[in-house]
Parts: sequence; C-alpha cells; structure tokens
Amino acid sequence: MITKLGPGVEGRAVGDRVYFFGTAAGRGVGAYAEFAVCAASRLQRLPERVSFAQGAALGVPYATAHRALLGRAAAVSGETVFIHGASGGVGTAAVQIARWQGLQVIGTAGTPEGAEVVRKLGAHHVVNHREAGYLDRVRELTNGVGPAIILEMLTNVNLDNDLGLIAKKGRIVVIGNRGRIEIDPRQLMSKDSTVLGMSLWNASDAELDAIYADLGRGLEGGALVPTIGHELPLAEAVRAHELVLESGAKGKVVLIP
Repeated sequence: MITKLGPGVEGRAVGDRVYFFGTAAGRGVGAYAEFAVCAASRLQRLPERVSFAQGAALGVPYATAHRALLGRAAAVSGETVFIHGASGGVGTAAVQIARWQGLQVIGTAGTPEGAEVVRKLGAHHVVNHREAGYLDRVRELTNGVGPAIILEMLTNVNLDNDLGLIAKKGRIVVIGNRGRIEIDPRQLMSKDSTVLGMSLWNASDAELDAIYADLGRGLEGGALVPTIGHELPLAEAVRAHELVLESGAKGKVVLIP
C-alpha cells in the first residue's frame, strides 16, 4: 500500500493497493523491509480480491514465468508445455499463465501435496518427478512426440533428460540451475531443438512494462491467483531462504513485516 508520494508523482494516491518490482536501490534490492522506496513506474495495481501476501508473490515469480514462457519460448496457444518443478513459486505462476494462454500443461511435483497444488491450478496432467519412469509417462501423454516447450527449474539435474524428451524443434528454457551437467549435443542436432537461457534481470524497462501490463490483465480477469506456500515474519528471512532450497514446494515463500 502506498504510504507517501514523492514530488511530481501523478496517477497515484496514498492508500492505493499496489505491488512493485524494483526498489529505488535497484531490481531485487532493498525489499526486505517494512517500507520501500521505488519509482512510480514500477508500481502495479493490486485488485481488492488479491491479498498483500499474494501481491508479494507477484513481482519476480510471475514476471519470470511470463518472460520464460511467452518471451523466450514464444509459446503459442495449443502447444504442450512441460513445467519441471511446477509446485514452486515460478512453477505455479507458469501453470496459471500457460492455462490462461491456452496451452496444454503437464507439470511435475515431488510430493502428493505439491501435485495436488499443481492439479488445482489447472494443469491437465501432473506427474511425480521422484517416481521411476515419470519421463516415460510424459512421453505417453504427448503421444510419443514430447512437449513443444520445457520450463526447467533444476537444469543441472535434468537437462540431458530434457534433450531426450523435447519434441522436434522444441524449446527448453533454463530458469533455475545449481551446478554443472554433462549433455550429449547430438540430441540437439537430431531434433533441431533449442536451449534458451532466461534471467529476468536481463529484461529491458520496456519489456518489463509490457510484461506487467499483461499480468495486470490476468489479475483483473481472475486467471492469475498467486499461491502462497509459506508466510514467515521478516525476522525469519534466513529460514525463508532455506525453505526455497528444500524439496516439496507448494507455492511461494513470502516474508511478512
């Protein structure tokens, strides 16, 4: 919520319900606080039915999912997307955006509880990535063709398998990674497939403006509803970072002042 306006700010008012991306100190800097200063251009309206905790889950995860799916992968309605790690903060956002855009969605989770979250968000199919043979199940669900798009949250573990799974001329978007991996480039050659890196911090201001305008339409229409897995007080920020690294995610981890 806006508590104070700087000189020359127009179109905003004290008391407006908003969420933001990027403080005056920079993108992703200085937001672990009860109050933050940011440019008016980085504020976005928060609909009444969306809580402030949900608003805190929007800025980075939803923009990341949007840029990965619609910007880097250039997804088209009717295509199949495989979201590897669909129960986490970015994954749950990606499921909702993909359904909103008319894609066929296959998501993974590592626990029954996480799988239920993904299912309730609208994924057409959910598989447990801890179970043996889960990739064979994805092949079955795509009639042996493979998904046109894979959104990958743990590339250092899964990329070589993704290369074998992806459809011909498919796109794999690297969203998360925790180390190195050895791959067989021949799998890329044989399918004319593409591996795309993605970092939200590389987006231009114009690109961000377009992303958040589109997310605003999804919020207003009810297609996008952030899923909160944990709410922790600001004093437990260290624990929040530990939870992000743990398995069994069920939505976004949010800090509450």
